[in-house]
Amino acid sequence: MHMGGVYNGAAGDCHRADVPCPLAVKIETEEPAQHNYTLDTHTIFSHTLSSASVTASQSLYCHRFYANILVMEVLLERRVTSEEPVVVNLVSSFAPQSKDIQFESSPDYKGGHIQGQTAKAEFPGESCPTVHLIWTPVPSTVSLPPEQTKARWGFILVVANSLEDAKSSYDEGLNLMATGNLRPSHEKAWKELWLQSKVEVMGSETLSKAVVGCMFYLLSAFPSIHDTSSYFGGLSPGGLSNGGDGQDYWGHVFWDQDIWMYPGIALFYPKLARSVLEYRVGTIDGAKDNAQKQGYKQGLKFPWESAVSGREVCPDDIYGQQEIHINGDVTLAFQHYLYLTEDLSMFTEGRGSEVIFGVADYWVSRVKWNPDDQKYHLLVMPPDEYYYNVNNSVYTNTVAKLLQFAVELADLVQHSAPKEWQEVAERIEIPFDQELQYHPEYDGYKQADTVMLGYPLGLPMPPEVRRTDLEAYEPVTDPNGPAMTWGMFAIGWLELGEAEKAQRLLEKCFKNIQGPFQVQKECLAFAPLLPDEICELCVRGINYLGNQMDWLLRKDDVCVILREQTGRVGNTNPQKLQIVLKASGAKIPLMPQPVTFPREAGCICKMDPPSFCWLL
Repeated sequence: MHMGGVYNGAAGDCHRADVPCPLAVKIETEEPAQHNYTLDTHTIFSHTLSSASVTASQSLYCHRFYANILVMEVLLERRVTSEEPVVVNLVSSFAPQSKDIQFESSPDYKGGHIQGQTAKAEFPGESCPTVHLIWTPVPSTVSLPPEQTKARWGFILVVANSLEDAKSSYDEGLNLMATGNLRPSHEKAWKELWLQSKVEVMGSETLSKAVVGCMFYLLSAFPSIHDTSSYFGGLSPGGLSNGGDGQDYWGHVFWDQDIWMYPGIALFYPKLARSVLEYRVGTIDGAKDNAQKQGYKQGLKFPWESAVSGREVCPDDIYGQQEIHINGDVTLAFQHYLYLTEDLSMFTEGRGSEVIFGVADYWVSRVKWNPDDQKYHLLVMPPDEYYYNVNNSVYTNTVAKLLQFAVELADLVQHSAPKEWQEVAERIEIPFDQELQYHPEYDGYKQADTVMLGYPLGLPMPPEVRRTDLEAYEPVTDPNGPAMTWGMFAIGWLELGEAEKAQRLLEKCFKNIQGPFQVQKECLAFAPLLPDEICELCVRGINYLGNQMDWLLRKDDVCVILREQTGRVGNTNPQKLQIVLKASGAKIPLMPQPVTFPREAGCICKMDPPSFCWLL
């Protein structure tokens, strides 16, 4: 098992440390039995064993509210009357050792207890994280006496970085178990999450399961929404359960967190979205070190692969040196958060402005002026990793234009913005072929990351250019490349109203679905379009400017319900909102009762008319 933020190994060898699990137990009987395994959306994994004499159920779950408590429950139910006891074996594979953590026995605390440190720090001079395990001892068997028909046993494991936290959590777990509230409190916490936000697809069971499964897996990687003190170690492509030595990107955090995973969380759970940004803030010192090692005295260079320190831990140097679009990806996540919430506290006391201004300084240092075309150029590796040392990646240069957000933020927090920020933003080269009316991926070639210029970057372009980009790149996109690419194509075709083309590409990547919403400075734009097989789409709990909304998309109309206010994020207060329809110009105030309108494009904005909105 793995613990968030606990890695072993230096630099490129850094990987999630394997932590032994005292609850790694399998239930068995001496007589033949049938076995059934299930995992529900409350993260309860169940193994049910049915023999002639007994039904034994084993449940395992990581507590949703108390994130460092792992629980195992065993339930025995006698199936026939007998004067003999029923015995079930609990076969443990636990050993108090790990190749990544040097454990030693410690005095028991109401149960088993070991502690240890990882074998090697992420970088020389840094401390190795400490891990404490306290658990309920697991017997080798459990049994029902002849006169008893049913019995239940509970076992808990606590994993923490300090003995104090481990003891406190273990005591809390014991108290909850004694009062019968351990499992109910876990299920209640999950129920609250699902009631707050959910995407429901009617008409396609396969797509519905994929959407719910994706959100379930994402949420499982976050601590409790009520616990702002828990350390959050970022989102890795393989999740927390993967990432051991040589596996699944070693558990490192990539641009996947900021570009692919973050948007869905930000729309529905702004408090969790803030924890993603706080993870990046926690790596500022490492990002400074990365920039300095590249020869830039100022600015932040976020690592292509990140663990705890923020220093580069990618096993191959070229990615960390050249795949610098990660800086813009991080900036984009911060920008979306501000536009969704108007929570300036994240940028003042939360140090988000240090991230944005540091990245801006890096871009200014990194670009090279080209006197021939009077433009700034970048030599990089684009998201299309088949190529490197390319000049002017259209994706990288476009995301670097977020220097304009640094200028905007500087005004909001009363910070003096260097004139170079705006100058580079305006004059950085964005490759475009005037004759063919499309965006080359970089100077001299073409590939598929160009399709991301529309979503998520929102680069303004005529619909015919957007169409040409999509048509030009689909034939040359590697069919075995990243599955997320097809999601970007699907969104592009949805923007253009091509439902059939979008559905064909959507079927290639059910696990990479994005909702039909785009975020820009002063509005939330929408263009509701359903593929033929989908009859209804219900999107519950969209958060925007302190408001929470439920959307129901049908074949002919759209219904929006503004929920009663349940709280706020940071220092913001809910804004009064209206819907503005693009074709008719109709303006509809949002109230806590259903609002229905024809299925056409439009935007949600403040009651004061917006000066800018992204046009679909």
